[in-house]
Amino acid sequence: MLARQVSEAAEALIVTWNAAAQSAVPRLSSLQLEALLIARRSPGINLTGMAERIGAAPPAASRLCDRLEAAGLLERRRTSTNRREIELKLTPHGQHMLEALAERRLVAISQILLQVPAAQGEALLVGLRAFTEAVNVEKTIPEP
Repeated sequence: MLARQVSEAAEALIVTWNAAAQSAVPRLSSLQLEALLIARRSPGINLTGMAERIGAAPPAASRLCDRLEAAGLLERRRTSTNRREIELKLTPHGQHMLEALAERRLVAISQILLQVPAAQGEALLVGLRAFTEAVNVEKTIPEP
């Protein structure tokens, strides 16, 4: 029962989260957004690394990066250590777009949370912290 309720809450959160992303300019697919977030977390990631992280073949990742580069959100450059390797970095426009999106998402979630009574909001926070800690503990347990 608890897992079902958490699943339903997660679905509502995802719908809210994605709705905020649909107002982004330019409008991005979830895969394009994921690629930008990866580039932000891993500045200088190469095309092979990007392909692995998004679960795509290198040619598909290259086409994805072409579109992001054409939109002015991502730039490719040859690395100084290996002229054949391409590194990917967010442009200032790409960074600004991700910051604006994060703010829109925060506002959307804040508006919903205004409808939650304070005591229930505190209980939600306690539960979310416990959930996050359980996820982090699970990640540190070595596989047999």
